[in-house]
Amino acid sequence: MAVAKLRVPRFDQWAAPRQRLPAHRWQPRRRPQIVAHRGASFTRAEHTLAAYQQALADGAEALECDVRLTADGHLVCVHDRRIDRTSNGSGAVSTLRLHQLQQLDWASWKRPWIDRDDEADEDPRGAVLTLRDLLDTVRDWGKPVEVAVETKHPTRYAGLVERRLIELLQHYGWARPRNGTRSPVRVMSFSWLSLRRCLDLAPALEMVYLMDRVPVLYRDGTLPSGATAAGPSIEIVRAHPGYVDRAHAAGHAVHVWTVNGQADFELCSALAVDALITDQPARALKQLAGAG
Repeated sequence: MAVAKLRVPRFDQWAAPRQRLPAHRWQPRRRPQIVAHRGASFTRAEHTLAAYQQALADGAEALECDVRLTADGHLVCVHDRRIDRTSNGSGAVSTLRLHQLQQLDWASWKRPWIDRDDEADEDPRGAVLTLRDLLDTVRDWGKPVEVAVETKHPTRYAGLVERRLIELLQHYGWARPRNGTRSPVRVMSFSWLSLRRCLDLAPALEMVYLMDRVPVLYRDGTLPSGATAAGPSIEIVRAHPGYVDRAHAAGHAVHVWTVNGQADFELCSALAVDALITDQPARALKQLAGAG
């Protein structure tokens, strides 16, 4: 018996949005928020305090970080599952204790020549950065700054990462803000299960559903119930710019990663995306200010 061939619609044929209300209604912004991806990571070693201090000095309006859980239960700002690329150590973050990570050099890989530069303005080494230290920096900065925390998955610790994250945010009063206020911290993940766990613990937090491809179910601009914002890659936005309008029409903000070129800055600005996640916050701010 012949089987009917399933027809999958092209991206530009996606249907109009279904009426699925998000937790936070989208409001248009004057221009995209500039989010420093792992700090000012184009010029500084990613996820180091120096990278985030540079991003703040550059005028970044939000800081993005990835978090992983150490063997003794500390949240540290590290992107990769293993530490080999960004430190002089080896092994998986989840198998190492914080004091072991603190003994390593997390910055020389980025600028291996700096210890020979008599005019360098920083120690060539860099310590592992805990999420607590990053949040302290944000709290003590002279003006409001937001933080986008990405939970990394899969992980051997399942829901413990999310539980520790919400516990830490609550220490600052940022997990369950009082009525009429909003937390400066939002959670991002490619894992909807991770976002769901965070929502169960802290329903008022904003959630960004990251995507390197848009699932068929959500090509109309809708998102899983409770998600605040879509987080498409710049590759998705380049190929399918109409997705931004569909997400906005469905009531969702759009946070695009990772945006580093002049043409992409211009594209995101023209499409009125809500947050532009970049390794080069100073360059993005300068270009968008010129465009405005």
